[in-house]
Amino acid sequence: MKIKTIGVLTTGGDASGMNAAIRAVVRTAIFRGLKVYGIKRGFRGLIDGDLEEMKPTSVSGIINQGGTILKTIRCPEFREKNNQKKAAENIKCYGIDALVIIGGNGSLAGGAALYYKWKIPVVNIPASIDNDLAFTDYTVGFDTAVNTALEAIDKIRDTATSHDRVFVVEVMGRDNGLIALEVALGSGAEAVLIPEIKPDLNKVCEQLDKGHIRGKHSSIIIVAEGVMSGYEAAKQIRKRTKNLEVRVSVLGYMQRGGSPTAFSRAIAARMGQSAVELLLKGKYGKMVGVIGKKVVATEIKKVLKTKKTIDLADYKLVGVLSS
Repeated sequence: MKIKTIGVLTTGGDASGMNAAIRAVVRTAIFRGLKVYGIKRGFRGLIDGDLEEMKPTSVSGIINQGGTILKTIRCPEFREKNNQKKAAENIKCYGIDALVIIGGNGSLAGGAALYYKWKIPVVNIPASIDNDLAFTDYTVGFDTAVNTALEAIDKIRDTATSHDRVFVVEVMGRDNGLIALEVALGSGAEAVLIPEIKPDLNKVCEQLDKGHIRGKHSSIIIVAEGVMSGYEAAKQIRKRTKNLEVRVSVLGYMQRGGSPTAFSRAIAARMGQSAVELLLKGKYGKMVGVIGKKVVATEIKKVLKTKKTIDLADYKLVGVLSS
């Protein structure tokens, strides 16, 4: 099958660097003589036929912008066969030969449905602040989310030190602690609570008390939202410690936004270019990823079946460096 026209869409939660990926897809495709359609609001746009042709100027000045110019929503309705059929019909109606789908787990599942059930050529680009997809060291947006959180925590550390306080900082991570772990290492946190390891607040509080006795002026506890809320963690710490003033900061959705880091932009550019080249080579049903410095491609089914794990050595290192 000769690819002449492709569509590009962003789905699920936004991640800073999605625009850089869109730009790379559009400009690589046009450079290779292809026509490109931008599909609005993810799978909902496929169902509704909400799309427009994109030119090189369509992606001018977006590489430094957070969010996604194509917009994105979560679309649970896409799990329904009739909505997948509508999407497939719209793809055919507009003469689209293949899709590049940018997003996280939901986009992979949607891409798998379109490719395996409806025989539509698809390549996925992993974009998620959680970095929770296997077969790639990094997802688009993860580095930016970590750096955004670090910048906030550095400021929190200043006020914590000024008042001799403990701050519990809640970061995103419903199902995994990859953001929390990276942030804990980068911020010099005294402890980190992640979903993969049962929290031991008694041990955390012992460390806090010991630090307070030897004259420590501030302590930062990082909590992934999937373990418990920052407020619940702070409540339990107050009960278990003496003479410690505990405050809470929930970073929330600020971790999704902002100008992407150089690293997020660079991997988005490499993945976007690679996604188009894979389609032109007839390699469909793949997710591009980055392992080391190399861009790789893995079957979508294989990615969906594999759970990404944390590095326990990093978790232990947080404790070593906080002692």
